[in-house]
Amino acid sequence: MVLGPDKDDALNRPLDVQGEGQSTGVPADGEIEGNAYNPQGNPGVNHWQAGYVARDGLDQRGNIFFAAVEMTRMPMLITDARQPDNPIVFVNGAFLDLTGYPEAEILGRNCRFLQGPETDRATVAELRKAVDERRAVAVDILNYKADGTPFWNALFFGPIFDQDGQILYFFASQMDITERRTSQESYLQAQKMEAIGQLSAGMAHDFNNLLQVINGNLEVALLGVKDNPKVSDPIRRAQRATMQAGKLTQQLLTFARKQRLEAQRLSLNSLTVEFSDMLVRTLGDKINLRLDLKPGLPACTVDPTYLEMALLNVVLNARDAMPEGGAVTVGTAVLSPERRRLLKLAEGDYVCICVHDEGQGMPPEILRRATEPFFTTKGPGTGLGLAMVHGFVQQSHGRLDIESEPGKGTKVRMVFPVSGAVQDDAHGRDLSAGAVPVAPQRRRCRILVVEDNDDVRELAEAMLELADYEVVAAPSGERALGILENGEQVDLLFTDVIMPGGMNGLELIERVHAKRPGLPVLVTTGYMDELPGRGKRSEPLDVLAKPYQHQDLLDRVSAALKRAA
Repeated sequence: MVLGPDKDDALNRPLDVQGEGQSTGVPADGEIEGNAYNPQGNPGVNHWQAGYVARDGLDQRGNIFFAAVEMTRMPMLITDARQPDNPIVFVNGAFLDLTGYPEAEILGRNCRFLQGPETDRATVAELRKAVDERRAVAVDILNYKADGTPFWNALFFGPIFDQDGQILYFFASQMDITERRTSQESYLQAQKMEAIGQLSAGMAHDFNNLLQVINGNLEVALLGVKDNPKVSDPIRRAQRATMQAGKLTQQLLTFARKQRLEAQRLSLNSLTVEFSDMLVRTLGDKINLRLDLKPGLPACTVDPTYLEMALLNVVLNARDAMPEGGAVTVGTAVLSPERRRLLKLAEGDYVCICVHDEGQGMPPEILRRATEPFFTTKGPGTGLGLAMVHGFVQQSHGRLDIESEPGKGTKVRMVFPVSGAVQDDAHGRDLSAGAVPVAPQRRRCRILVVEDNDDVRELAEAMLELADYEVVAAPSGERALGILENGEQVDLLFTDVIMPGGMNGLELIERVHAKRPGLPVLVTTGYMDELPGRGKRSEPLDVLAKPYQHQDLLDRVSAALKRAA
């Protein structure tokens, strides 16, 4: 806590004498009195921290200074420190406008009447200390208007003495800084979520490599013990566990907006109707599902599978918020221009799918953290549900909009741009989707495997060699280029994307295709960090996501070779 100087220190400073001694002030001289927002943009030099007056009283109101106080848009008040409980004895018109109280309900009361349930007690203690010590202070404090509306108040509070140094009054100026605080908090929250997203994506990438090694070696081990259930059954159980872990990393990647989306044009109405049977089963017998779908809703471009996952997550939260039963309404609508501006979305048309429950609702402190990964109020659980929804909607150029109040339920809107209204994601198609597995070519094809992780690379080699492919391996893009420049003949390049410390997979592909334009390529990665948009490539990439299974790898390699034949 930083307070202004005490009375004795102030009198030892150079003073600002006005009106031939009628009043004297203690200039701030660059000293900070607290942690409040400062309208000057700096600590200030010339404004007073404390004042000394020759004449007591508030009756002289016939001069220019009183007119200026009443004309200013800066709310001001004066309290009488000599009376019990330091009551307010003067407020200007701007203070009435700010708080919404009539003057008769203000005069004679202590300033604490502006405080409320969310007012920070430590800030109040700071103000009390300043009053007790007759010192200036500046704080940002959450106050409440007459109608109960909270607002952030940048408050300056300073003492006024008589010429003998006896306390007479306290003067306070205020400023409503709610919009600035809200913007600041939104920015800090966005920064925090971005940092968590980057951390989550990095962790998921490394974890996917570990899962690839574990699951791949389990598959290889299983090939040798097919007829021994005592050995094969535990291996299969371990495989199921690794696949569940893979789903967890996928949720992390969805939150971090690093997953690969297969976006397509669709109707939110059609998807909701087709998915409603699953939602009914999810909600159970105690909760009714209601649909409120807007006819003629424009189409949007999103990944239907991830949208279903997101909708299911939101409906699960709605179910958990109503343990005694109730109703959940899933509706669709065109977003109003007012709501679009409130959500600070780009110009354009938007549609939304909304889940409205009749549950307990969330207090503001819970609502603020609702989309943070691993944050949960439900006891057991990952806390990744709404985090995944948030990441998916953001990656789809939309916005997650949550409204909730205790006792009034919760509305969760997933907002998406109408197709063509905002630039669509042009990189959503996996060329191998639906590819029919084919056997390896009769001639032994040679595959160049490029992977910086030794265990993952050796596993890929083993998997391919089991299928009678010839394998040439390289731990980096530079080594792979060296192999090709030495004249090594290969039929397929199978490369990781993220290879720290050197050339990444996309740069390698560009360099290879500059020398061998027709060489087929299969890419693998633990997450899609703007994968299709990097480099100068315009054609889509054939991507195999980690962790992959043995048969997935063989099918994708076979399909890539067949397309190139």
